[in-house]
Amino acid sequence: MSLSDKKRGILAVAGSSLAIFWPGAFVFSFPGVMGPYWQETFHVGRGAIGNTLFFVLVALGVFMFFVGRWQERFGIRRMMTFGATLCGLNVLVIAYASNLSMLYLWAFITGTASCFIYIPGLTSVQRWYPEKRGLVSGIFNLTFGISAAIMSPIFRWMFETMGYFYMNIALAILALATGLIAAQFTENPERIASRQPSSSAQTKPLSKEVRSLTVRECLRTRSFWFLWLTWAFQGAAGIAMVTLSTAFGLSRGFTMESAVVILTAFNITNGLGRIVMGYLSDRITRNLAMSLTFLAAGFAYLLLPHFTGLPVLAILAAVVGFSFGTLFAVSAPLAGDCFGLKHFGAILGLIFTAYGFVSGLLGPSLSGYLLDMTSGNFVIVFSYLGLFCLLSGIFIRFVVPPHVKD
Repeated sequence: MSLSDKKRGILAVAGSSLAIFWPGAFVFSFPGVMGPYWQETFHVGRGAIGNTLFFVLVALGVFMFFVGRWQERFGIRRMMTFGATLCGLNVLVIAYASNLSMLYLWAFITGTASCFIYIPGLTSVQRWYPEKRGLVSGIFNLTFGISAAIMSPIFRWMFETMGYFYMNIALAILALATGLIAAQFTENPERIASRQPSSSAQTKPLSKEVRSLTVRECLRTRSFWFLWLTWAFQGAAGIAMVTLSTAFGLSRGFTMESAVVILTAFNITNGLGRIVMGYLSDRITRNLAMSLTFLAAGFAYLLLPHFTGLPVLAILAAVVGFSFGTLFAVSAPLAGDCFGLKHFGAILGLIFTAYGFVSGLLGPSLSGYLLDMTSGNFVIVFSYLGLFCLLSGIFIRFVVPPHVKD
């Protein structure tokens, strides 16, 4: 890779990471912080608010696969520019929301915008650095997760000082400007090379280890389906904490400001786990690393309802966050190991159907309704989410690269 290519690669990683910042904040933080306000405004229970994340995830299930296909035709930069525009303008929907349907519309469009940024961005960074896929995937996913930790207290401060409407107007402007600028640096090396003279169009091969499977070939492998199941269960357990953390803190008698500490702890490790485990996954067995963190999250969930101290609750939530970050950071390079990078976007999009169509129902939605039905019994909810983590720790061990060479 020439010096010019190295600069472009660094800019691609930086641009992709910056572009995913606001989608991460809106998905992993905004519903948790604003949930109590929405409950009061729309006169609904926890289950109805938990459905916001269900609609976010449904959008992921619908669009992830198609975005993976479309990026091969239209290019990464165009896809991410569209996603950034959608993400920024969509905040206006929630600013003017007057009923629950508009809240769900905002959630669905937020999920859609995330698809147009997440899959292209993840593809871009891995194609620029095929020999460091775990690390660059971790950096990209770090921003996706850590944005929520950064923005949780800021969202709360903006709400208290600016009011709901003007806060959202400011966020719309910030998200739109940031995303549009960042997206311009994200094109993959193959497209850049195709526009240059042949003498300067040399790039490293995408993969030297694994034959790239077609989508149809991928669907016939055991590894695909165990990875799909892992995303369904571990995804449900991870995303549920976004709405459950503040609700659990309030149920323990903490103020909203203190309850947000639990959400912030979850989101800090959700971000840090992505770069730490992404980096380590280039050096150790990827599925073993994932298995250990998922099992730890399972025990953390089982312990959570039996403690009342804020520091302990924050630590246990942080363990869950670390495993959730690991799921995002390591799944992508693991999928690349197993199925190659040629059709990576489409294959990862199919894996995300588990997260989109199953995790939302089993995580935020079901847990919210169970809390409404049991008058806030978190023992039941945290127990079944813990079981999901333990099962995921077993399933991921069966996701192994095929021993097939080009």
